[in-house]
Amino acid sequence: MQRKKYGLFVQTSKPYPEALDAVKTALRSEGFGVLTEIDVQETLKQKLGVDFRRYDIIGACNPALARTALETELDIGLLLPCNVIVYEEEQGGNCVVAALDPEAMMGVTGNERLNGVAADAKARLERALSSVEG
Repeated sequence: MQRKKYGLFVQTSKPYPEALDAVKTALRSEGFGVLTEIDVQETLKQKLGVDFRRYDIIGACNPALARTALETELDIGLLLPCNVIVYEEEQGGNCVVAALDPEAMMGVTGNERLNGVAADAKARLERALSSVEG
């Protein structure tokens, strides 16, 4: 797993539809529901008439973690849900699956009481991504 400034990234050789399904299944196994899904390729084609690689943005939420975060800091809803992306690499046929790092995002609040929920969410997302890696 690669960690960047604000995200967690893995690659998979699974074909795109399988990678997309696998990450949704992995998220569910970690207690996340899929609240939203944006097909970026389709949206850009419809709205702008441009071609783009297959790219989906998934809004995932773990209700128990969200409740804890909201009870700790009501405005944290601005940083919810957890965004997860799946896209095809330009060359090589692999897919990238990545998630926003909850610790990085909640860290912008400066509220140390959110550290525990952020660490829990991050661990769950890391496990989900690791299960589709390879």
